[in-house]
Amino acid sequence: MYLFARPQRATLASMSSSASASPPAARSIKVLLVEDSKVLAERLSEAISHIAGVTLIGTTDTEGAAIAVAIKEDVDVIVLDLHLKHGTGFGVMRALATLQRKPTVIVLTNFGLPEYERASLAFGATLFLDKSRDFARLPTVLIKIREEQVAAQ
Repeated sequence: MYLFARPQRATLASMSSSASASPPAARSIKVLLVEDSKVLAERLSEAISHIAGVTLIGTTDTEGAAIAVAIKEDVDVIVLDLHLKHGTGFGVMRALATLQRKPTVIVLTNFGLPEYERASLAFGATLFLDKSRDFARLPTVLIKIREEQVAAQ
């Protein structure tokens, strides 16, 4: 005697109908982290690595490397600090503006002044976050971007 409902035997017809009912798996969004602070880059990398459907493809700390990786890897999202070891986030955004397929740029900086925010948005950033007060929002923002990608498929 079964305490719960008797298990049903799967048939070929039931397996094929359930398989066709599920949507195709959406690809993971590719994220590039551009951050000059090694400690912060490690913390952000750890947080990003735990988000389902999000793949951190690399971390860099210079303008030139950020541009090269963004182009080579065809990234979906760039989390970008404005002040880098060599160059600036503004230089990265200027270069990205020339691409046919532009990644979403999330500026994450210690310089949360309105002037920096206006300039970042003018250069093409989608979102401007201040590290001191918005650091914890980044995973939620990436999840939302991922959900929007899935909904668009």
